[in-house]
Amino acid sequence: MATYKQSGVDIDLGDRCSEIAYNAAKGTFPSRKGMIAQPVVDEGGFTGMMDMGDFYLVQNDDGVGTKMAVAEKIKKFDTLGYDLVAMVADDAACVGAECISVSNTIDVNKLDEKIVTELMSGLQKAASEHNIIVPGGEIAELGDALNGWVWNATAVGVVEKHKVIRGANIVPGDKIIGFDSNGFRSNGMSLTRFVLKEKFGENWAFEKYDDTKNWGEAVLAPSIIYSSLVLDLHGRFKQQGIAEVKGVVNVTGGGIPGNIVRVLKKSHVGAKLHNLPAIPDMMQKLIEYGNVPLEDAYNTWNMGVGMIMICNDVDKVQAVCDKRGIKMYVIGEVTADEKIDIKGL
Repeated sequence: MATYKQSGVDIDLGDRCSEIAYNAAKGTFPSRKGMIAQPVVDEGGFTGMMDMGDFYLVQNDDGVGTKMAVAEKIKKFDTLGYDLVAMVADDAACVGAECISVSNTIDVNKLDEKIVTELMSGLQKAASEHNIIVPGGEIAELGDALNGWVWNATAVGVVEKHKVIRGANIVPGDKIIGFDSNGFRSNGMSLTRFVLKEKFGENWAFEKYDDTKNWGEAVLAPSIIYSSLVLDLHGRFKQQGIAEVKGVVNVTGGGIPGNIVRVLKKSHVGAKLHNLPAIPDMMQKLIEYGNVPLEDAYNTWNMGVGMIMICNDVDKVQAVCDKRGIKMYVIGEVTADEKIDIKGL
């Protein structure tokens, strides 16, 4: 039986370390009291907000994680820019913020011009498609202090104060909408790699997945970026929205149950998710290959839902999804019981 902990990731330890880091971060907040960019406390939030007068500036960080290790195996780096933008821009969108810039840092033991070209061309394409600029970055060649490549980013966004999506007005009966994911995004890669290595050995990435691609190519499917979809509905900076968006959840590390609770707890409500899409083929195969417990799978991978929105304007969401080419599902509804009820778990 393969679990996330066996693959080298301890979720509980990660949560404790995140709490340590956020408590230390909050310890800096008093230093800007009464000044421009006074920070806003948002326990469990997806991004940090700073008060700029009539709007908030938001900032958050993330990276492509060990998806980079898969790219290194099959020497394919041109799609990772979509993963990098998705990880940070979609977090900003969870509070209704329009991501305006993404800076990035490449750390590597030894530089390779071809790889840097592929990484940055992919980032340029992904960012441009979503009206995001890349104002700068940093490349550090670290020699034997690092084995391979690490790629992280910082997003900066803006949102008017009256348009912040806080999740505080969610009530029982509200519709929960899931947006289709075309793969793993950049989360759960350690378990994915662990299971495939146990099944096929060190060269698992070159094993056939289907008639068109190998496992490495399948795992590297670029993340769908949802931030523009959210902004189409909620409204960009200084623009009126077309739907009432009550809550937005970026399904990253921790899967559906670990992330949706971050929004629902603000209204002391829960969710009944009994209409989730079928488990994607890739994830179903990994569950079978590694005898992965279903609960572990849902707490690790997105299971076909890359982002969740609480919104009752279903027809308007459907229209925007059709325009964006993103499939959506009404996956459940909000409940008065503060429990995340996933069918089958």
